[in-house]
Amino acid sequence: MSLLAPGIPLSLYIHLPWCVEKCPYCDFNSHQLNESFDEKKYVTSLLTDLEQDLPKIWGRSVETIFIGGGTPSLFSGAAIDELISGVRARLMLRADPEITLESNPGTADANNYQAYRNAGVNRLSIGVQSFEDAQLKKLGRIHDASQAVDAFQLARKAGFERINLDLMYALPAQSVEDALVDLDKAIALNPEHISWYQLTIEPNTGFNRYPPKQLPEDDLIWEIQQAGAEKLQTAGFKQYEISAWSRDFEESQHNLNYWEFGDYLGIGAGAHGKITDLSEGKIFRTRRRKQPSHWLDDQNNYLAEYSAIKNNDLALEFMMNILRLNRGVSAQVFTERTGLMLHEISSALTKARNKSLMDKRSDILRPTARGLNYLNDLLALFMDVEVKNNIVIKEIT
Repeated sequence: MSLLAPGIPLSLYIHLPWCVEKCPYCDFNSHQLNESFDEKKYVTSLLTDLEQDLPKIWGRSVETIFIGGGTPSLFSGAAIDELISGVRARLMLRADPEITLESNPGTADANNYQAYRNAGVNRLSIGVQSFEDAQLKKLGRIHDASQAVDAFQLARKAGFERINLDLMYALPAQSVEDALVDLDKAIALNPEHISWYQLTIEPNTGFNRYPPKQLPEDDLIWEIQQAGAEKLQTAGFKQYEISAWSRDFEESQHNLNYWEFGDYLGIGAGAHGKITDLSEGKIFRTRRRKQPSHWLDDQNNYLAEYSAIKNNDLALEFMMNILRLNRGVSAQVFTERTGLMLHEISSALTKARNKSLMDKRSDILRPTARGLNYLNDLLALFMDVEVKNNIVIKEIT
């Protein structure tokens, strides 16, 4: 009998894969535009893609929608309106769902912003990355600092009351003072949310092939993190995830569902999803075909992967998400969303608590401040348990 609980929250992720230029640090499924694209065909295909997944989530209500990329703000207001209207016609949505759209300041347009808002988008995420023009050039961004400010102001004029700013630190030759100036400029705009994350060099990126010079050393990165956290806290932002800071009640509900190991449909070229099937007692990962042309050309075969998560991987996958949250989750959520008993990871939990990496309370799964700072070490403890048919069969010591 499955221990998975009904009522797991469900979100929808929609991937729009094209960008004006591919940034050298980006490892997302984004594709540089070399010519115009048929946005109407892509939207129609998205809705067909969604229809093919409806049997997997029949009777369930969608809590949040996130339109990411790529650069979704390349799409016209009319296209986004058609997309959201089509989603509403096919899915049960909760009343007033959070609907987020990502925007590049270099493609910000007042008319489109107004049309996005009218279509039902109620949260805008603007990819600023830096307010320093020299850094923006190093990062391969198509906008400058003034365009970033303009994009924010256009969003406010369009009626967006929930705006996130993406901002990076640990940039080439960046000092603590430089990073704090970036934060000051972001805070001065008074957004509801700031995603402040470290530049990392990922495989299969331009920066991996041609690493930027003068990247900060670990000690300097630590100083930036500490000084930045203090500045954000002083400005009234609260950290709720490693890279996420918000005003009160302004957390990203969509991302919280990811981090709390909720379910999500993923549609569009290269989109990933996670769906719990209570009838089978299994959790499935889905992945769409990556190349937009391949995804568009075969509407009967959008999927590249549909596979059950192995029991041996469930505990680690759960922890990789919830341990990013400084508030953690109730211990019973582990069983409700993995189908595993908590005692099956008791040895790893004991080690984590003895090393002061996790809260010592038995009714909560929450990292300590030390655990957040040494997250990789904490997660490594949950790679040591093997589970088969909900029974621990081997523990590697």
